[in-house]
Amino acid sequence: MKKLMLGNEAVARGLYEAGCEFVSSYPGTPSTEITEAIAKYNEVYAEWAPNEKVAMESAFGASLAGRRSFCGMKHVGLNVAADPLFTISYTGVNAGMVIGVADDAGMHSSQNEQDSRNYAKASKIPMLEPADSAEALEFTKLAYELSEKFDTPVLLKMCTRISHSQSIVETAERIENIKEYKKDIPKYVMMPGNAKRRHPIVEARTRALVEYAETCSINRIEEGESKDIGIITSSTSYQYVKEVLGDKYPVMKLGLIWPMPEKKIKDFAAKVNKLVIVEELDGFIEAHCKNLGLDCVGKESFSMIDELMPLNIAKELAEPWSVRAPLDAAIPPRPPVMCAGCPHRGLFYTLQKNKITVIGDIGCYTLGAVAPLNAVDAVICMGASVSGLHGFTKSQKGEADNKTVAVIGDSTFMHSGITGLVNIAYNESNSTVIIVDNSITGMTGHQQNPTTGVNLKGDPCTKIDLETLCRSVGIKRVRVIDPYNLSECDSVIKEELAANEPSVIISRRPCALLKYVKHNKPLAVDRDKCVGCKACMKIGCPAISIIDGKAQVDATQCVGCKVCEQLCKLSAFKEV
Repeated sequence: MKKLMLGNEAVARGLYEAGCEFVSSYPGTPSTEITEAIAKYNEVYAEWAPNEKVAMESAFGASLAGRRSFCGMKHVGLNVAADPLFTISYTGVNAGMVIGVADDAGMHSSQNEQDSRNYAKASKIPMLEPADSAEALEFTKLAYELSEKFDTPVLLKMCTRISHSQSIVETAERIENIKEYKKDIPKYVMMPGNAKRRHPIVEARTRALVEYAETCSINRIEEGESKDIGIITSSTSYQYVKEVLGDKYPVMKLGLIWPMPEKKIKDFAAKVNKLVIVEELDGFIEAHCKNLGLDCVGKESFSMIDELMPLNIAKELAEPWSVRAPLDAAIPPRPPVMCAGCPHRGLFYTLQKNKITVIGDIGCYTLGAVAPLNAVDAVICMGASVSGLHGFTKSQKGEADNKTVAVIGDSTFMHSGITGLVNIAYNESNSTVIIVDNSITGMTGHQQNPTTGVNLKGDPCTKIDLETLCRSVGIKRVRVIDPYNLSECDSVIKEELAANEPSVIISRRPCALLKYVKHNKPLAVDRDKCVGCKACMKIGCPAISIIDGKAQVDATQCVGCKVCEQLCKLSAFKEV
């Protein structure tokens, strides 16, 4: 049956058809929909794990037990899972194991640009790279075949444009594939003596995969009209090449991006006058070609920064190509802001008002760094706020104790903030950690997490109690505040910063966009009372604007949080 599917949905369908039985992931754009989609298939067990490392280790456990497994994450999530990744390469698998990673060239929703192909090479694990939804489905099924044939986990690399674009796929029936578990200490127990004997097996496997790469159908050559240029490409870059050039030049499209063929590439290069490598981010294919002694054009023409676009290809290859007529006027910028009624807004306003240094983290609340709040001083990676705060306060030797906090979300705290808090308690830094608990994983689209009491399938489950958890690791001072209450925020933050011991403040209010959240009546402005002082604009709420010198509330956006009302000394805000 033919269906129109997102790339991520097609991967999920591939998991289903391949007989995958176990899926464990951590949500991360642009990979999230893979796991959300597979959860709809009742034949497959699917879960959100606290972090990517746990997800990968869980998927390995399922593979060891004889069930085909999958774990999914975004590119920075693979950093978190790198520890088990490199060692599972040595152990190999029992049933097939596929690791999905989605890169985000252009940083649409990420803190860095990272080329995950480098992980495939470094960990000596094969990587497949689809270029549309049909290949996403096909390559997912092939990944399980390769995993079991070559006794290896297999990386499946997606990217934003392939994950979130739609194309036609051909669906098939599900197969069942269960293997028996057999105890094998030399294979699976990676103490040094066993690991030394496994490394030569990994190198032999790589050589066998190179031989496979020479003849496999997913590394294909498409003939062109002219031999002046030959192009080697993959993934979304292949789509751009075909969009601009059509069949003008021969193209080698790599589906198995690691390990790459050698003879096949040399033979292709010998048949063209000029070899051009078109790829996003790092010169990964280019480096391989140059290691083979080939003269090629790559990153000196195509940038290692941002997404590659058809216009870049047309420009570098002097090809006529245009998208559409330019607009008469420039599109005004629309910087991201926290939603109207966002529970984080009142907290950040309070922190900024008190000139408190904020070590931030990854989540919706990272937007506390943008104008007009400008309340966040540093953001690195998930969990780094808590650990960073400890280092900041310890190194300042008391100077920062009463004016520095960490801010971290509930899901992110469960992901990798707990160990940082343990470090604070154990090494006794006078640190105040604020957990902004909005009762959901907001940034990636409202996924459940261990603190919500609901699992991926929507069923009730164990709810981790943040207050009890924080106390159990040694934090004696744990306070809960309502971020809509500015006076409470102000007094509790001042009290905890003044205390001469570690503390945790839980700023608790559900995300305003959750369907079950009941809002108050929207507010309006009494224009007779408003003097246009713009005090209400200091919180950066998108529902408030200034019209003809007076504040005005957009009732379609306002959720009646009344934070603006608390800022107005003239009581100009009132319920509609």
